[in-house]
Amino acid sequence: MGRISRGWEMTKTSLRVIKKDKELLIFPVLSGVFTLLIIGGFIAGMFLSVGWDGMFEGTMAYAFIGVLVVAYALAYFVVVFFNAALIGCAMIRLEDGVPHLRDGFRIARENLGRIAAWALFAATVGLILRAIQERVGFLGKILVGIVGIAWALATFFVVPVLIFEKVGPLSAMKRSSGLFKNVWGETLSGSIGLGLIFILLGLIGLPIIIVGALLGGFTGAMVGFVIAAIYWVVLAIVASAANGVLVATLYRYATTGKVSRQFASERLIANPWR
Repeated sequence: MGRISRGWEMTKTSLRVIKKDKELLIFPVLSGVFTLLIIGGFIAGMFLSVGWDGMFEGTMAYAFIGVLVVAYALAYFVVVFFNAALIGCAMIRLEDGVPHLRDGFRIARENLGRIAAWALFAATVGLILRAIQERVGFLGKILVGIVGIAWALATFFVVPVLIFEKVGPLSAMKRSSGLFKNVWGETLSGSIGLGLIFILLGLIGLPIIIVGALLGGFTGAMVGFVIAAIYWVVLAIVASAANGVLVATLYRYATTGKVSRQFASERLIANPWR
């Protein structure tokens, strides 16, 4: 079995996990909700304090930037926390266990310090790259973009390394980079395959808008757009969860050599919170 076929097999495994454990979709939903609340709360707080114009004047402009930095770091923490919970549950299923939502929250809570440290470190790196990109020319932007891609690939396995190998941010990044080098073909083929699946599924939303426009003109088009937007949001949630499971699947292969298998155990009870 070649790298591409193994990557595709792990993509299918990830989708099977989501099909079997649909409650895992709760993790990206909660991640998105809390992220929006954090960003919206900080902006609303600044707006109510000094008004819209005041946020960009004098010392308040620096305060606003500082608040956004803090909000960005907190939002990053939320994303990593729920991603860790998702990956933890996915690994239980991949090892033929029966995951419950509380298992994911437990795994994330047990690694809270490591998650917070990584979130702060990664958010700082992200802000630095963004700041550099805004101040350089066209070629500089391309170079920073390449660095950003390299960073994303090198840190692909950071979350599972953090929660399963119990190491700090720098060691996790080094370990993640090593794992990626070993399974780069499977990682790229699996990620690209999963991305293409959801891109093709996303195209289904376009005919909904077109049909709405043909049947009801502008009003019909708007109704179609709302329906398509809801569909795209749901699809994005599923894609986010599937991507988290794929990371767990690829990490399992990178550390154990196990590709995938059909799951022997069935859910024993209907309540996922048990």
